[in-house]
Amino acid sequence: MLRFSQFWTKKTLIGLGLGQFLSLLITSTGFSSSELARKGFNAPTSQSFLNYVLLATVYGSTMLYQRKALKAKWYYYVLLALVDVEANFLVVKAYQYTSITSVMLLDCWSIPAVMLLTWLFLHTRYRFKKIAGVLVCITGLVVVVFSDVHAGDRAGGSNPRKGDLLVIAGATLYAISNVSEEYLVKNADRVELMSFLGLFGAIISAIQISILERNELKSIHWSAGAAVPFFGFAVAMFLFYSFVPVLLQINGATMLNLSLLTSDMWAVLIRIFAYHEKVDWMYFVAFAAVAVGLVIYSGGERGEDEQRSYVVGDEEDAEASKHFEEAASGSANHNQGAGTSSKV
Repeated sequence: MLRFSQFWTKKTLIGLGLGQFLSLLITSTGFSSSELARKGFNAPTSQSFLNYVLLATVYGSTMLYQRKALKAKWYYYVLLALVDVEANFLVVKAYQYTSITSVMLLDCWSIPAVMLLTWLFLHTRYRFKKIAGVLVCITGLVVVVFSDVHAGDRAGGSNPRKGDLLVIAGATLYAISNVSEEYLVKNADRVELMSFLGLFGAIISAIQISILERNELKSIHWSAGAAVPFFGFAVAMFLFYSFVPVLLQINGATMLNLSLLTSDMWAVLIRIFAYHEKVDWMYFVAFAAVAVGLVIYSGGERGEDEQRSYVVGDEEDAEASKHFEEAASGSANHNQGAGTSSKV
């Protein structure tokens, strides 16, 4: 049996606190998106574009100032950016076809997908305690989904089957993106990751906007009421993307996805205290269940399960990391004399 004090390690507290900060940021982006949709702004890729520009500008400038050689090849970041942009697009698009309930439930697919991918590619080992924490978290969300709060939401949308497939596809891409970020942030560099994710994400988004959303943007009548949530969304996403690598490095991709399960519940609390709305008591049971699941998952054993593949002693993963650095350094050495202006 684990002692209660084992749960309250510094790593556990940082992981839980940072995870809920990220969850609140996601909640704020949800309110911003709802306000934009209410004002007739239906351009999901355009909403994310400014976030990628901010990432490229802030972290790209930092990277140029530091003048460090690349630790990963540039095309890794192209693939990551493509996956990230399309994941955001698919999940936002799904709301046009299916219900919020379906999106909430099916988006949980990212959690087992992350666990499977980290087990296959990062050699992360999950013991019973970790799996039990995940199951408790998902149980908490299922309580919300099937409570009376969402009773009127179960009728579905205009094309529920299409919407559900979009959510599953988007959740799978989120899993791939999170696991890839976890690997890169632990084997490359956080500033490099954010710089290139922002750069290539902005390029891919701009191309997609010109193809899919150009006419939509022309028809939008900008006002202060639309500009505030638009820029608020961008700032919240920038902060979210900036702190995600920190949580990935401390606790891993699974902890990130579990923490984000509380975003819908934070939205409910905001409605209660800010708008004085009444909600079903099952929400509080669900919130408590997710909180307990997060503590079970992240507490105790001082991170041995989640970080085992990055600790000295696992020779296979140490060797894989060595090969990663050697492969990346080959292209960096080739361009060393050309300066850093071409890197970002």
